[in-house]
Amino acid sequence: MRHIINSSKVSNLGAKTILSCRIERRRKGGVIQVGKDCVISGLLITEREKSLISIGGNVFVGGNTIIDCVEQIKIEDDVLISYGCLLADSDNHSIHYGSRKNDLADWRNGGGHDWSTTITRPIHIGKGAWLGARVMILKGVTVGEGAVVGAGSVVSKDVPPFTIVAGNPARVVRELDPDER
Repeated sequence: MRHIINSSKVSNLGAKTILSCRIERRRKGGVIQVGKDCVISGLLITEREKSLISIGGNVFVGGNTIIDCVEQIKIEDDVLISYGCLLADSDNHSIHYGSRKNDLADWRNGGGHDWSTTITRPIHIGKGAWLGARVMILKGVTVGEGAVVGAGSVVSKDVPPFTIVAGNPARVVRELDPDER
């Protein structure tokens, strides 16, 4: 049975959109916008007051996918994101031990994470892109319009429009022919 849950946690919700996802707004003010005719499963997280998840229209996000936003994650129209993917616009913790050694204690004491010690960069998924199962999109990546990311790929660099990429790290396999666009 399809149903809408957590709609009160979404700032803008398009018509005929089905939310069957968990939503965590870890700080007041984080914004989630979802366009019309979408099916969104998995987990949407805004970490800070100024976090923005923006999802266009006619977008599918599969179960067990995590979209974890510190800064901004933008997903344009007609995007398919398969099951078990991870989109994270930050490293989540500092690479410096001295900065991260108290992260757990900060969480346990209700203070949350100090995002000023963590590198963040926005993610942008272009119109009509398709992310296969268990894809990871890392901070600062733009996936171009109509691009296809093969299952299990780890994407750490921009993906050109209308290409197929795969692997860890993801590399261009080929360009899509005009009749495949």
